[in-house]
Amino acid sequence: MTDAVGSIDTPDAQDEVAESKKPRKGGKRAKKGPLKRLATFYRQIIAELRKVVWPSRNELTSYTTVVICFVVVMIALVTVIDYGLNHAAKYVFG
Repeated sequence: MTDAVGSIDTPDAQDEVAESKKPRKGGKRAKKGPLKRLATFYRQIIAELRKVVWPSRNELTSYTTVVICFVVVMIALVTVIDYGLNHAAKYVFG
């Protein structure tokens, strides 16, 4: 009987490769001290930050303008809803 991957009776090629590797004792952390791990962590952070595509000044200005406009619209919407609910509560409860 077969499924989407292949035959159930024969293992996949990836399973054979995974079984042939011997598990390590202790793993990577046993070989490095806490300061070396911390240094590696910060090096990885810097490497990831170098991959980031930073926006230009014009893009940053337009993004900031859009965010500020959105926040102003949301503040106005919440203010109108709050004002309406306040008057509705005063009407209902006297």
